[in-house]
Amino acid sequence: MSSNPASRHVRTQTSSIIATTVCFLLVALVLTGLMAHVVATMTRSANQIDDARASRAARAAIAAFVARLGATTTDNAVWDDAFRAVSTPGATDWAYENWGKTSEDYALYDGAVVIGPDRTSIVSAYAKGKPFQPGVFFGEAFYRQAKVAADPARTPLVNFIKTEKGIALLASQAIQPYDDAADTEKFSTLSFYKEFTQEVLDTLSNEHELEGLRLEAAPRADFLNTPITDMKGAVIGYLVWPSKAPGSTVFHQVTPYVAAAIVILALFLVAVLMVGASEARRLRQLAQAALYEAGHDSLSGLLNRQGLLSLLEELDDTASSPPRLYLVDLDGFKAVNDAWGHAVGDDLIRLVSKALMVCHPEVVAAARLGGDEFALVHVGPATCEEMERAILALFAEPFKIDGRTIEVGASIGAATRDGDIEPLELLRRADMALYRAKANGRGQAIEYDPELDRERQQVAELEALLKTAIGTGAIEAVFQPLVSASTGMVTGLEALARWRTPAGNVSPEVFIPLAERCGLIDALGVHMLRTSIAHAKTWPDLALSVNVSPVQLCNPEFAAEVISVLQELDFDPKRLTLEITEGVLMTNPDQARRSIDQLKRVGIKFALDDFGCGYASIGALRQFGFDRMKIDRSLVSALDEGAKGADVLRATISLATALQIPVTAEGIETSRQAAILRDAGCDQLQGYLIGKPMSAHDIAGKLQEEAAA
Repeated sequence: MSSNPASRHVRTQTSSIIATTVCFLLVALVLTGLMAHVVATMTRSANQIDDARASRAARAAIAAFVARLGATTTDNAVWDDAFRAVSTPGATDWAYENWGKTSEDYALYDGAVVIGPDRTSIVSAYAKGKPFQPGVFFGEAFYRQAKVAADPARTPLVNFIKTEKGIALLASQAIQPYDDAADTEKFSTLSFYKEFTQEVLDTLSNEHELEGLRLEAAPRADFLNTPITDMKGAVIGYLVWPSKAPGSTVFHQVTPYVAAAIVILALFLVAVLMVGASEARRLRQLAQAALYEAGHDSLSGLLNRQGLLSLLEELDDTASSPPRLYLVDLDGFKAVNDAWGHAVGDDLIRLVSKALMVCHPEVVAAARLGGDEFALVHVGPATCEEMERAILALFAEPFKIDGRTIEVGASIGAATRDGDIEPLELLRRADMALYRAKANGRGQAIEYDPELDRERQQVAELEALLKTAIGTGAIEAVFQPLVSASTGMVTGLEALARWRTPAGNVSPEVFIPLAERCGLIDALGVHMLRTSIAHAKTWPDLALSVNVSPVQLCNPEFAAEVISVLQELDFDPKRLTLEITEGVLMTNPDQARRSIDQLKRVGIKFALDDFGCGYASIGALRQFGFDRMKIDRSLVSALDEGAKGADVLRATISLATALQIPVTAEGIETSRQAAILRDAGCDQLQGYLIGKPMSAHDIAGKLQEEAAA
């Protein structure tokens, strides 16, 4: 019986060992299952995190691609030279030289298309430096986009579009001047496109860590993908790329060790946690970098417009020193780009950006709003005058770039936050002040005043009145006699525009520049020519002189309009002299020469007006074949200032005599001036001494008096 307790003890130990073993196995199985579940969860999470990152990176890549082409389009469409060029006969050649030729090997776009103001005619269309048909290449969607983008108030319209070869990114914007334009119906449209080639995808892949990125017509189940949509929202393709699956990679590496020991499993869990934490930090860094790029300019490192507006939203106003905004526009920056190229221009932008940031200790932020326009935010007790002096001092000395001496100036517009005005309103006010500073000349600083808004409103109202006055004939012609220096007899009349309103007379120095700015100068010029000729027909023995604006002469249709008026009124072209200033010879000499030659062929004469007040050269006098030179009144007035003034005047007349060009002197007010001019060789006189501007009725009376005498 003694064996029974031993057996029971063995059984008990065996059961205990079995139970312990089973418990251990159960615990091990449970722990293994739990660990396997944790590992699987971590693996899946790591894959999902990386997939989510990759998806965001893909969307960011598309956004960067779109933004890059949109910015390139704006830089080329919002361009004064381009706006002027596309409205000339040479628009096709100009577009080819600036955009079409560049498309052959330019990294930012593969093709450039210019659509005319009628939104259907193709001015220029080049792809890879060769002509192509955008309607065939893109289909009707291209014209729909160009039509929508023709509105100059729109930002660039950028959409993906189906092409003959696949998919391309198309950006369109109205070609417009840098400043706001008045007529929204006369804008051509510039379109750039970039083909979504594998080379582009490889670049995006490298920039945004999307290995194996490619374009497919349909999504792939075993790949990550992001849809590409056109302007109607229809899906036209997919970006697809393989998942990196970092969690699965790690899991496969540690799987043998998980089965070996709990320690290795623990280490694996720690490693997964560390990888997850590292990935989270990396994603946070990517998010912060994307946020930084959204609010900063890539070239200068300063805030961009959005970043500036966000900063102004966050700034707190204080009664003692409310925030001030300064807009700084570089004077002469375009000349730097034209002379030295865009690379030097970019270096200059970076130098100016660094200088502006440290120009004054109270500057809290700086921004770059456009090509050569900057903004400074100032908070502190310094006065506006102190800040403006500090900014202008930066441009007192030239900049040095790779051995080149670059001189630029600056115009400044300032505005102070007044109460609870919105950042956009503050920016508008500063822009108004900057506009006035630029109008006043280089190196000017203007602080916003409500009077600027009132003046702009008055100008708008005056534009409307001017348009009505031209249409109703309220602008009248008066005539100032031109007399022979030898006989004193009236040999001709100069027609001058006068605008009389119920509120008083409006000076030609006001309404003529206004007509040039708002596009009414051609209508005004034709009205004055028609009115002057109608009166001059009653004085058949007198020549008629009419002033012509440089803007008119640069109009390709100007010569045809003048000839049409002469034919309509049956007026002898040989009696007509058109007076032009030297400004037209500098702004558009080629078109001026064509118009002058066309009109001279029918017998019309040309006089160079205001000679001596600018930069007209002897070469210009000879090249354009002027029939007469009119000496500026400033040279005549200088006769009263001493012998030097008389010497300059005689030298000027001698120059004209040597070139066999007759001379008219204007602004004569004294008999002494008339005598000196007569002796110096001037053959025609004009001024208040001879006769003030008179109405047609008074001129007729004066002529009758001369005839009776």
